[in-house]
Amino acid sequence: MTEYRSFAAVQTDLKAGSITCRQLVDHYLDRIAEQAHLNVFTQVYTDESRVQAEQVDRKLANGTAGRLAGMVIGLKDVLSHAGHGLRAGSHILDNFTAQFTGTAVERLLAEDAIVIGRQNCDEFAMGSSNENSAFGPVRNAADPTRVPGGSSGGSAVAVQAGLCLASIGSDTGGSVRQPAAFCGVVGLKPTYGRISRWGLVAYASSFDCIGPIANTLADVALLLEIMAGPDGFDSTVSTQPVGAYTQAVTAPVKPLRVAYLREGIDSEGVDPAIREATRQKLDQLRAAGHQVDAVDISLLKYLLPTYYILTTAEASSNLSRFDGVRYGYRSPDSTDLITMYKRSRTEGFGAEVRRRILLGTFVLSASYYDAYYTKAQRVRRLMQQEMERLFTQYDVLLSPTTPTTAYRLGEKTSDPLQMYLGDIFTVLANVVGYPAVSIPNGHDGSEPALPIGLQLMTPPFAEERLLTVAQSLQ
Repeated sequence: MTEYRSFAAVQTDLKAGSITCRQLVDHYLDRIAEQAHLNVFTQVYTDESRVQAEQVDRKLANGTAGRLAGMVIGLKDVLSHAGHGLRAGSHILDNFTAQFTGTAVERLLAEDAIVIGRQNCDEFAMGSSNENSAFGPVRNAADPTRVPGGSSGGSAVAVQAGLCLASIGSDTGGSVRQPAAFCGVVGLKPTYGRISRWGLVAYASSFDCIGPIANTLADVALLLEIMAGPDGFDSTVSTQPVGAYTQAVTAPVKPLRVAYLREGIDSEGVDPAIREATRQKLDQLRAAGHQVDAVDISLLKYLLPTYYILTTAEASSNLSRFDGVRYGYRSPDSTDLITMYKRSRTEGFGAEVRRRILLGTFVLSASYYDAYYTKAQRVRRLMQQEMERLFTQYDVLLSPTTPTTAYRLGEKTSDPLQMYLGDIFTVLANVVGYPAVSIPNGHDGSEPALPIGLQLMTPPFAEERLLTVAQSLQ
């Protein structure tokens, strides 16, 4: 069977009658079995996806199918899908079954998307390498000895390896874009509040965003268009009208004022191959007649500390609900209420989650609240103001998605700070709440060649501009 890399190609063959949804699902199920060593799926909905595919085939035959008929997708294991397991990559949610379907997933199902399974991820979406999962690490299909990025590593590899056509992940500090860069696919983080978070397991609520991963910008745009919009279940979601994102991908590009992050080109901390690939894209923009300028972000050195102080504080609060009382794992060695709390959480959470809970609890403590948490909130606001000023002068901000290509499994697990530094270019969009996309930008010179990502960012709710510019660069 043809290896489909776009939904348009699937639709063409469905209309021609050369393939059915059932055959397509069977193909992906075979691929998942063949690539089991990549450890992408924590649960595959074999029988259910086949039944769903046959239902969509009947709808296609009678002309009542939705916009996503024929699109086979996977869901990151932090998205609620009623009647299915929901583990967030953690032992603390052993045997937990989702009680409802989240808004984003519900909207995809309403348009006849076929869900083939639940995808591995870093525990509670905390990580940059997908090595923090209770189900074991995910492996990069380009080189199985290397990480896929995280925390949506399973979602990115699923698309990269052709195990499904698209995935739905979550992005708190780059968790859609960074693995998309490491795997050579497209990953989009929308404006904060563009997609409802109802049904998303919370990590850091003022940062978390649901975002699509696919091979093409057209597919990402379609998924965004369907998932976006107001929702009565989420008070933080925007009521702004949903843009014509699918049309934006084919729209002509007007002359642009492009800013690029100087540190992404000049810093020795960025791999030479990534710097060169980014320079080539800047040259392409100049050759097309766009204004291209280097910019410095004065608060850049405070970006990662601000991000980790605030996200760990929110995680400490959000994860307090997992206590062994109401659902999930309960330690069998408990002797009283206090030991049940302590042992259930100590045994149920992995090392990285425990580390972030401890850090978050520390910065929220009475003695250090003003010194850390309050100050980080002030810096976050200053960053938002600086970005507001920058986007009065420029239309788009460009940088590498990551400072390195995918590194080897286990290479950075002993030094969390080095791993955190890999988020330097992606966390800005989450701190200020702006939309950003990572697109493939060639490969490095290693053997095997590893993908490089390019990141573009625009002001809030300018996803149409973001998609138009990104498509012009591909």
